[in-house]
Amino acid sequence: MQEKQTILFQDLGVKDYQSTWDYQENLLQENLSIKGLRRQKNDAGEPITDLPDTQHHLLFVEHPHVYTLGKSGEIEHVLISETERTKRGIEFFKINRGGDITYHGPQQIVGYPILDLEKYTTDIGKYLRNIEEVIIKTMADYGLEGDRSPGETGVWLDPHRKGYERKICAIGIRCSRWVTMHGFAFNVNTDLDYFNFIVPCGIQNKQVTSLEKELGRKLDYEEVKAKVKYHFENIFQADLVPKNL
Repeated sequence: MQEKQTILFQDLGVKDYQSTWDYQENLLQENLSIKGLRRQKNDAGEPITDLPDTQHHLLFVEHPHVYTLGKSGEIEHVLISETERTKRGIEFFKINRGGDITYHGPQQIVGYPILDLEKYTTDIGKYLRNIEEVIIKTMADYGLEGDRSPGETGVWLDPHRKGYERKICAIGIRCSRWVTMHGFAFNVNTDLDYFNFIVPCGIQNKQVTSLEKELGRKLDYEEVKAKVKYHFENIFQADLVPKNL
């Protein structure tokens, strides 16, 4: 049985995209530096027991309105002019995760796992399926059947019913020497109008939805976050431990 992992958890509250991206990058680089030093010592036949080990992190954050375009995305999937976007107070970033264009905004749970997959499994596909499973389990707590759409990472409702496909959680990651960053965006009470100005995830003719829209009522945002944390611990066989700031 896989050894239970410790993941340092932080809820950053409402925080702008750029500073959160920078913080993720710093955590990633810290882990890469540790891995590099341990590998160097190991290759030289020197003991590594006195060296620090990599640390897993999970960040929750709620971003102000922002569009992010992944490295494989197309700028044509942004349907709003820069002038109109600025007028509406929507930021825009080209970033280094996989995937296309997506939206982050208030009442959307954005989760950024910075995990060393060498302590789990060096299988990106399995890692993505595990993140999907966390959201699927959370949705089940509310009586909703989340599902996967073949060839389209993320969590959906009715992905196999043409014309009824609705995406509720987008996922896009970066992985460097098996350390991850970026992650998932789960629509809770999210204002879905902001998705009308993009082609979400570059996928044409499919809808975006939220827990609020599916259930016909506003959700307790903190309650949903707690459920996501609970399922993350179970799926990733981990203890989420608050990180001291």
